Amino acid sequence: TFGKWVGRTLSAENGLAMWVPVGFAHGFLALEDQTLIYYKCTNTYAPDSERSVHYADPEIGIEWPMEPTGLSPKDEAAPLLRDAEFNFKFEK
Repeated sequence: TFGKWVGRTLSAENGLAMWVPVGFAHGFLALEDQTLIYYKCTNTYAPDSERSVHYADPEIGIEWPMEPTGLSPKDEAAPLLRDAEFNFKFEK
């Protein structure tokens, strides 16, 4: 699964949710104004453990349903996957 992606449309109408395993990257694109995103985490949020990968990395090739806008400076500056920091540690 490394370097692969999957995408789904989640909405109030279809009632779908997505589970992202620990250690997997994730991102989202709001398709409508006034979108609310809810996260359920397996542990306390640890900002020092957060890493980023550029949303338009050509090696991953995510097919966004529309061009992302309103990106944060952090997301715009995120490295490509090949340049990303890989120091993830999972401890039970």
